[in-house]
Amino acid sequence: MLALLALAVAALASPVHKQQQQVLKPADDGKFTVLSHAELPGYALRSKEVGLCDTGVKQSSGYLDVDSKHFFFWFFESRSNPSTDPLILWLNGGPGCSSLTGLFMELGPCSVTTGGNSTPYNENSWNSNANIIFLDQPTNVGFSYSDSADSDVSTTADAANDVYSFLQLFLKANPKFEKSPFHVTGESYAGHYIPAIADTILTGNNDAGAPDNDSDLLVINLASIAIGNGLTDPAVQYEYYPQYACGNPYGPILEQSECDAMSGKYGTCKSIIEGCYKYQSQWTCVPGAVYCNSAMISPFQKTGLNIYDIRQKCDPNNPLCYSILGDIEAYLNQPDIQEALGVDVAYKGCNMEVNQRFMLAGDWMRPYVNLMPNILEEGVKVLIYAGDADYICNYMGNRAWTLELEWSGKDGFNAAPESEWVSEKTGKKAGMFRTFENLSYLTVYEAGHMVPYDQPEHSLEFINKWISKTW
Repeated sequence: MLALLALAVAALASPVHKQQQQVLKPADDGKFTVLSHAELPGYALRSKEVGLCDTGVKQSSGYLDVDSKHFFFWFFESRSNPSTDPLILWLNGGPGCSSLTGLFMELGPCSVTTGGNSTPYNENSWNSNANIIFLDQPTNVGFSYSDSADSDVSTTADAANDVYSFLQLFLKANPKFEKSPFHVTGESYAGHYIPAIADTILTGNNDAGAPDNDSDLLVINLASIAIGNGLTDPAVQYEYYPQYACGNPYGPILEQSECDAMSGKYGTCKSIIEGCYKYQSQWTCVPGAVYCNSAMISPFQKTGLNIYDIRQKCDPNNPLCYSILGDIEAYLNQPDIQEALGVDVAYKGCNMEVNQRFMLAGDWMRPYVNLMPNILEEGVKVLIYAGDADYICNYMGNRAWTLELEWSGKDGFNAAPESEWVSEKTGKKAGMFRTFENLSYLTVYEAGHMVPYDQPEHSLEFINKWISKTW
């Protein structure tokens, strides 16, 4: 989930106060299997078996430990055939929001009831036909934490290196998945994370697979990436806020005069973002986040609508609009649940301090879209999907950047027809898609920022089609 941009922008003018996470207990290594790798000095993976949520499948949880950084993960095997089904990594965004949001609110094996007292079975979980990892990253997100502020991560590039090391150790600890097709998936700010992770994997694969390299690091079988309602190419995507505000499928959000005023500010916004794209420094990238978010996001904030789903009012009791986020925190902060997971700190769903740190580092507007052409040229399949009721990373902007992307298949992709997707399961018109070679774009109807939350049946259907190569 993407933390509210307006809150992040306001924070730029305010002093940052360190949020100390409550340490529950020192790690009891007697409960964990600990694994390291000679070529990843300082990194270690500790994991333990878990019996929560979906008790019918094998699962584990634990931490990637490196120096003073500790990244929490929770893994579920497939309900179908773990040994032959693919492996999925899921990442929520923010920056600063836990991937356990995806687990309990969207696509995981169970959800939570009001008050967080129980976890009902989710029949539309993505582990129906895939093994899936939920990873809390960067540090100080969810159950992840750091022992020192000096080690806190503030850029997507640094976060990608930690994720790569995690994958190497996870696969070493679970060798039956070493050859499994691997898919990196996520939403929102994962539109930054995922291209950087894929690029890091491909670079690592080239090094590990070189004929003259005697490395013991694995060549990770990266089959695809899938980004939902992502922030990937701000220079293109920010142009479409005015158009979406007054021309979305559900009716105007703002007066036409307000949309015209927003459109009038886009030229300045684009110019500042292009400066960030060119120089990629803190000093050239932070101004774009400040100006453009104020120009394009602030007008929406006055409406009281849910920035992630314009069909709803924002829950006034939750700064991120959804009451279920409080239920997830209540469940995960129960002592017996934390004991079962073997966690070291209290759970926080979204950490605005992490959001501020990435903003102040200038990461928000950086062009991670520039990594996409090489990912495609390397033969990795790419799916960009977006719910049509989301404002913050709306489908118009996501569709536009896929059309403007410079790669060898651009002309073919732009000439490819847009086809209506009718769900085989529900019989409903579920979306509109375009595909050419290994790039696909999908608009999902009647869904907001969290597509699996709003359309659980349709989201399971399209991810299964995607990972089985039937789409």
